[in-house]
Amino acid sequence: MANTAHLMRRQSSRDLYAQRSLDRMEMKELRGRLVTMENGQPAHRTHVMYGATNEAFEDTSPNRRSSETPTSKGSSGEERAGFKNEGAEIERESWDSKLTFLLATVGYAVGLGNVWRFPYLAQKNGGGAFLIPYFVMLAIEGIPIFYLELAIGQRLRKGAIGVWHQVSPYLGGIGISSAVVSFNVALYYNSIIAWCLFYFAQSFQAELPWSECPKKYFPNGSYTSEPECAKSSPTQYFWYRTTLQISEDINYPETFNYKIALALVIAWILVYLCMIKGIASSGKVVYVTATFPYIVLVIFFFRGITLKGMSDGLIHLFTPKWHTILDPVVWLEAGTQIFFSLGLAFGGLIAFSSYNPVDNNCYRDAIMVSMTNCLTSMFAGIVVFSIIGFKATMIYEKCLEIRNETLLEMFGSSYKSMVFPEAGESVTIDKNGTITNLLMPLLPVCDLQKELDNTASGTGLAFIIFTEAINQFPGAQFWSVLFFLMLFTLGIDSQFGTLEGVVTSIVDMKLFPNLRKEYLTGGLCLLCCLLSMGFAHGAGSYIFLLFDMYSGNFPLLIIAFFECVGIAYVYGVKRFADDIELMTGQRPGIYWLICWKYLSPLAMLSILVSSFAELAMEGSGYEAWVSSEGDTVKKPWPVWAVLLVVVLVLASVLWIPVVAICRYFGYPIVEDEERAWFPAEDLRDFHGIEPRPVSAAETLLFCTRPDGSEGCCWPGCCETDDEE
Repeated sequence: MANTAHLMRRQSSRDLYAQRSLDRMEMKELRGRLVTMENGQPAHRTHVMYGATNEAFEDTSPNRRSSETPTSKGSSGEERAGFKNEGAEIERESWDSKLTFLLATVGYAVGLGNVWRFPYLAQKNGGGAFLIPYFVMLAIEGIPIFYLELAIGQRLRKGAIGVWHQVSPYLGGIGISSAVVSFNVALYYNSIIAWCLFYFAQSFQAELPWSECPKKYFPNGSYTSEPECAKSSPTQYFWYRTTLQISEDINYPETFNYKIALALVIAWILVYLCMIKGIASSGKVVYVTATFPYIVLVIFFFRGITLKGMSDGLIHLFTPKWHTILDPVVWLEAGTQIFFSLGLAFGGLIAFSSYNPVDNNCYRDAIMVSMTNCLTSMFAGIVVFSIIGFKATMIYEKCLEIRNETLLEMFGSSYKSMVFPEAGESVTIDKNGTITNLLMPLLPVCDLQKELDNTASGTGLAFIIFTEAINQFPGAQFWSVLFFLMLFTLGIDSQFGTLEGVVTSIVDMKLFPNLRKEYLTGGLCLLCCLLSMGFAHGAGSYIFLLFDMYSGNFPLLIIAFFECVGIAYVYGVKRFADDIELMTGQRPGIYWLICWKYLSPLAMLSILVSSFAELAMEGSGYEAWVSSEGDTVKKPWPVWAVLLVVVLVLASVLWIPVVAICRYFGYPIVEDEERAWFPAEDLRDFHGIEPRPVSAAETLLFCTRPDGSEGCCWPGCCETDDEE
């Protein structure tokens, strides 16, 4: 019977607009009967499903009251009936369960940056002292904006475009900008997944291909190590030469990399298969992709703490250098890491939360996911640096062994008590009564601290330093398979959220109203796959770096700044607080309101200005691989690359003023549509919310009037009032 109601509900949503009111009345009556009677007997719920597709579509709207519907705070969670959509809009997808939503959100927020960027930043910016600016920026920037996006998506029940258009028609450009940035980031982010797939496939060989240098054979049958590899290292050679087939300049791609192109095609097919049914399919996949990285991290943790040199790595990571706290660059990097590790302003969080029931506790979700993200970063730092400590110790001890063998051969066992001359100076040696004059050789410099400092961020950490450490493990193939499978799952569930922000925005804009969502997702993945071939050639890694540095950083900060402005100064913090109280039963504390209106915008504006200033003073470039040197050399970006950066940034952020200007002159880019269903009176009755007087703090800080109103600060901002 519930399935019959579900089919009829979908059919009614497709009827002509003029008949919708009559259809809704008939459906509400039918649903009431379905809930009350099932096969002639009273229906008893055995469980509560999650979202708008609950069994029998229980109606808790003001038009139907049931003695079984709780109306007070005292009702238990088990007795609590869901709030169902009786509006005219087409039924929106919903999560299967709260756990699915949490896993999807954790998987989206916890990504590769937690593993390969946070440990590097902590080690670089003061070790344990870095945690102070990190958690301060988390408190004033990270959690407040995360909370804001979850709450506004759940309240207005749209994707990013629909949400900001409902806040004000003049702010619809925020959502379009988020969708464009998400598209740009998804475009290059899948290259990382392709690289992980390539390394994953290579890990099944009997001997890891990056464990030693390849041989260069001569006609007479003799051979030697590849000179380029000998000058660098096996892991660097495999990464730059075998995997990337890298060129020495971004202007000269040289060869097309068919292996990575094939890996990209496979990566995009996997992404599409996981998203083919929207959250119905990706929601199932996250049970694996969101949990598997934690399993692998725990395995690597127990492996790491048993390794020699582990303690040196952890001491190096967490020893505080307190003077760094006064460095503004440290605060800048802490704020930037918080911002991007949580996935703010992409539109993915808004899209995910819009599939939640209206009475979901978004505050608890925001705290839980944000803290999970940050604790994951710290745990990953411990795992990474325990293994880096092992790698550094192995290199240090090997260096000492070579140095001692050289000295033992020259001076005998007495070298331990000798003071050695400078390299190249003449040395008189007495060996068994024979006097010999030799030149002092150049001894290798063995410095454990230097090896610990030799830590890279991003791809360098994953594909060079970590693989070098894995080479030293017994059963290295097993650890390599685990590691790259972990990176793959970390990357692909972040890709779900990023791409979901694009798909949801396209659906909400009704750009292709008659196209089924699986076809839309397939077309988007196909387009991205074709464009991503630009990363599959000799200069592809340089273009990847350009996208990674500029396609998201500046636009996302600007978008998040306008999100705070939209909520605090257009929608109104009091109205937003009222909505959250209706949804969760608890009013957000004044701290969150201060963050939304003052602290968070100020933090983002500071990061943005500081980033531009740093870029202007220090310039920018890319690390080009020079095969003859076996090392990288920094080169400036060419003019066309700078222009591409300008195009990427402007193509993202210009939508914000363009949509507002077009709206002002009567040329709307985002069409107006019916407001999403929101049972305000039902929620008010359920939570027992009573009118409350305006506090002196609210009047002082937010200029709230005595009657509780804030006024309409922007044309059209009152369209979301809960009117019948």
